[in-house]
Amino acid sequence: MAKSKKNRIDWAEANAACEALTEQQDSLTRDIVTRLAEKWTLWALAELAEAEGPLRFSRLMERVEGVSQKSLTKVLRQLERDGLVTRTVFAEVPPRVEYAITDLALEMLELVHPLWRWTTINIAKFEAAHAGYDRGHGR
Repeated sequence: MAKSKKNRIDWAEANAACEALTEQQDSLTRDIVTRLAEKWTLWALAELAEAEGPLRFSRLMERVEGVSQKSLTKVLRQLERDGLVTRTVFAEVPPRVEYAITDLALEMLELVHPLWRWTTINIAKFEAAHAGYDRGHGR
């Protein structure tokens, strides 16, 4: 009998790791995971990773199509605080600011990349599910 797909994750181990965290660590863990799932975060990190070097704010904003200056600024500030990007300010007129991805962020992206691949591989299934749901709900 084939092993159930539900048994691939050791939930007892995962839960034990979470329960070993202090209340403050648990809160920070939840905050970071929530931020990583926000609309522009992974896209900004992926663009910084793909650039293979620092990017000026304006270049990054061009690459993350559709993001507002306010949203990208917020995302980058939080990513810097979390240690996922570095920010370098150059004393020029006008000031030049560059952002670069950290090794910690690259390590995280290596874990997220399979999720992106899985999504693209299964996109037709998602489209079919959406169409079926919409038909059943009068959309």
